[in-house]
Amino acid sequence: MKLRRARPVKKGRIEIIPMIDVMFFLLATFMLASLSMQHLHSLPINLPQGHAAPMPVQANNTVTLTVTREGKLFLDKSPVTMEALASTLKTMLNGPDANVIVAADSAATNGVTVQAMLKAREAGAQHFLIAVKHVD
Repeated sequence: MKLRRARPVKKGRIEIIPMIDVMFFLLATFMLASLSMQHLHSLPINLPQGHAAPMPVQANNTVTLTVTREGKLFLDKSPVTMEALASTLKTMLNGPDANVIVAADSAATNGVTVQAMLKAREAGAQHFLIAVKHVD
């Protein structure tokens, strides 16, 4: 004699809607995380405006040289004088392919900015990137 089960056997199925929700959550998380990986080690200043395409820069190979409106100099948020700029920057550069990001305030005098870049050149900096505020 063959006995029947009280409940019919249901086949398992994979629900796709929760998987899509999880994938969108992961996508949004990774997008926000990648945006926060951009490191510009400078102080908040009024950058000049320009139409420049964003450049991919490795964070471990960059040093940010900030020139404020008053002409004060900073290397990665650390204050430095014009005389000590070359020696301090030489210790911060990671080889010959290191980039120096120049973030100069739009009201800073060009003379101070150029002198700071010349001192950076004395320290061994070969590549300079100019930070600008993107205009749409």
